[in-house]
Amino acid sequence: MKRRSFVTATAAALTAGPIPERHVDPALITYFEKQLEGHYRADMMLGPHDLIGTVSAQYELIDRLIRAAAGETRRGLLRVGAAYAALVGWLYQDAGDLGAATFWRGVTQEVAMRSRDPQLIGYSLVNQAQVRTDLGDGLGVVDLCEAALAHPRALVPKVRVLALQQQAHGASLSRDRRAVDALLDQAEALVPRVDDDIPWGNACRRTANYLEVQRATCYGRLGLSEEAGALWSQVLDVVPETARRDRGVYLARQATAAARAQDPDQAVDIAREAAAIAVDTRSVRMRRELSALERAMRPWQDTAAGDDLTEVLAPISEGGRRG
Repeated sequence: MKRRSFVTATAAALTAGPIPERHVDPALITYFEKQLEGHYRADMMLGPHDLIGTVSAQYELIDRLIRAAAGETRRGLLRVGAAYAALVGWLYQDAGDLGAATFWRGVTQEVAMRSRDPQLIGYSLVNQAQVRTDLGDGLGVVDLCEAALAHPRALVPKVRVLALQQQAHGASLSRDRRAVDALLDQAEALVPRVDDDIPWGNACRRTANYLEVQRATCYGRLGLSEEAGALWSQVLDVVPETARRDRGVYLARQATAAARAQDPDQAVDIAREAAAIAVDTRSVRMRRELSALERAMRPWQDTAAGDDLTEVLAPISEGGRRG
């Protein structure tokens, strides 16, 4: 990653110098929390690039307010600031910039520690585990999730669900299906108990078939193509139109499962919609999923199905060259 790009990516978290004293209205905490929910929804529809500047600028403002605030207002701003930093980290991760994502995951953990909120500290460790998942470091994922779950009684069910499902991803990277199923079964038992009003980390409530998504993804890594494909069909039946970016990722994974199950024509049919969404959202994560599909389709590269896939994916390659 070029230094100039990294400085641009991190500038919002590195405002130097003292901040003048000022009154900070505690109502700003609620304001930023409501804005956060809107950002989560926009991310599902737009993808990362259109939101990174907006969310990181708001984090920069929150950071300045934290420096000027005191007492409970300061602690509340620390909590919401950690949630904003986590979202910026996710947006960079989805955009394919793991260096910036790692930096912002570190910011999330720092602010979470300063808030002394055990829920946020656990959440920050899960966020770091997400990056290790993208790096293919299964053992690192497990280490971080086990650290998050070291004192489970101190955690609300939602944070435990997030840590358990992420640990399952680590287990899948280590080829341990038994652990994958055990961890996801534990998480599934906790989902009905998720009833907090915390504004961050609500994917397990907002996303239909949330744990089936995780299981299908893990099964795909494990090479259980038919089982993964069946789960993706179940998931995609209920994905709302507003979750367009997520739908694209799921379709790409379903197409890869179809190819690995020796059904190249179905894989190409599924890939058509995924490719169109990838062009619109510019999600690098989705493009990586489609690259995995290309690899799975190599046995058919000299067939009609292979030619069709090349045509389907051509707009993505052209968009990448323009970017």
